[in-house]
Amino acid sequence: MTLALYGHPFSSYTQKALIALYESGTDFEFRIIGPDTPAHVEDWIQRWPLRKFPMLLDDERQFTETSIIIEYLHLAHPGPVPLIPADPMAALAVRFMDRVFDLHVMDPVQLAVDTALGRYPMPPDEGRRMAAERLERAYGWLDSQMTARDWATGEAFTLADCAAAPALFYADWVHPIPPSCPALRAYRRRLLARPSIAPVVDEARPYRHLFPLGAPERD
Repeated sequence: MTLALYGHPFSSYTQKALIALYESGTDFEFRIIGPDTPAHVEDWIQRWPLRKFPMLLDDERQFTETSIIIEYLHLAHPGPVPLIPADPMAALAVRFMDRVFDLHVMDPVQLAVDTALGRYPMPPDEGRRMAAERLERAYGWLDSQMTARDWATGEAFTLADCAAAPALFYADWVHPIPPSCPALRAYRRRLLARPSIAPVVDEARPYRHLFPLGAPERD
């Protein structure tokens, strides 16, 4: 059976998994979930009734939750760039930063998006205000961490950077990273220029009209 990833090109967590696959150079089939691919949707729902993507299939193995997917790829389909360090303490630092980007950057973005879509009983302006407050705190801390780093935890590109790229990409749309955070702004630019990330951004361009807060022309 072909290694297959179910998801959508505009989904931040699908992008996180795609970056890991592109980094490893692993052959896979991208099964897009959408109105034009009902067979993929049906198979995905049957396999994962919680209806969250991405989902990875590898023969009889099935994985959901993006960080777990990337951990599996690191074990079963390693590439030239080890996304999890061999040293346990270094690996712990990578997993910590992965959680920071998911929980303290992407989560506020999702709050702003969900309130704009009417998924929460909260005015969209209030959702965006709360997201901005949380992102401001995250930006300040992340900038202090990135002043002497090329990538999220140092010189090596890792799982944490797979999380950082889509999180910072969309976060800067919701609440721009301010000039007072030059190290973080530079890090975002490096991420978007990386060969495994640039095509992920390009593949999602046709879907920018889906962003409820209005997708900027930049990036």
